[in-house]
Amino acid sequence: MRALIFDLDGTLIDTVYAHVFAWQQALAEAGMPIEGWRIHRRIGMSGGLFTRAVAREAGRPLSDAEAESIQQRHGALFRKLLPERRPLPGAVDLLAFLRAEGIRHGIATSGRRPEIDVSLDALGVTGDMVVVDRGDVLRAKPEPDLFLACQERLGVEIRDCYVVGDAVWDLLAARRAGMLSVGVLTGGYGEDELLGAGAFRVYRGVDELHASIDELGL
Repeated sequence: MRALIFDLDGTLIDTVYAHVFAWQQALAEAGMPIEGWRIHRRIGMSGGLFTRAVAREAGRPLSDAEAESIQQRHGALFRKLLPERRPLPGAVDLLAFLRAEGIRHGIATSGRRPEIDVSLDALGVTGDMVVVDRGDVLRAKPEPDLFLACQERLGVEIRDCYVVGDAVWDLLAARRAGMLSVGVLTGGYGEDELLGAGAFRVYRGVDELHASIDELGL
């Protein structure tokens, strides 16, 4: 039985650019002004990995306490910028279709509870749906732990999983997990970038994926 494992931010929920603005302000307040496009290229990593990567790029080492403080500030700014979450076109309908058809599916996100709960509520995610967040695993994307944990909870074989994501970090993690991946353009990466990162197919968004789901043998 095949299964779909979805990223959350930028794949199902329209939050990518709010994250960019929140990170940009949090970093500026910490004395590390950085261009938005540089931040965007790293959205999808775990917060800790993201903070360390940006600090290296800025040439400024950070203590663990400083990195944690920046992450906490990002979270506060993000919630202020986007108190309500908007599902991307077709996301709610696709999840409802998968439930109705009995197709196994789950969400694996670098975000953490309780912050992601607002997004899950906006999608109509029920308590019995498999959701794996950053707090459930030792390592986040681009490591494969999130997807492997989701696959295990879904009770399917690795070879039967498709990962759906908007960022190269999703597709790299899927490749490391030994899973096929599907890219969507709703996070701002280009089709060539997603194909280059290993995507089996690339769609404009999950609405187009839904319309073409037979291409995945589902």
